[in-house]
Amino acid sequence: MRRDVFQAIADPTRRAIIALIAVQAMTPNALAAHFDTTRQAVSKHLRVLTECEMVKQDQQGREIYYRLEIEKMKEIDKWLEQYREIWEARYGQLDELLSTIKKEKKEK
Repeated sequence: MRRDVFQAIADPTRRAIIALIAVQAMTPNALAAHFDTTRQAVSKHLRVLTECEMVKQDQQGREIYYRLEIEKMKEIDKWLEQYREIWEARYGQLDELLSTIKKEKKEK
């Protein structure tokens, strides 16, 4: 089954893992220390993130470090940008409406 980045970020634990490795590359054991769950559960989340190409593995000796794949984060941001523009336009319209209502109340 082919997964996409939106499946990766749908889970709160995976979002927390992303936040941790955004700061620095980490091993599965180091990541598991931040959660009240088993290392195996963290490994499953890392597998999903790897399948979605959100994280990359770097072998350093006997340890595997996971690091964030920035290009995939940009893919999410690009998709959200189209909605951000719509939301900002609507908030702008709401601001104008509220200003008009306030002016009308002051004139009365």
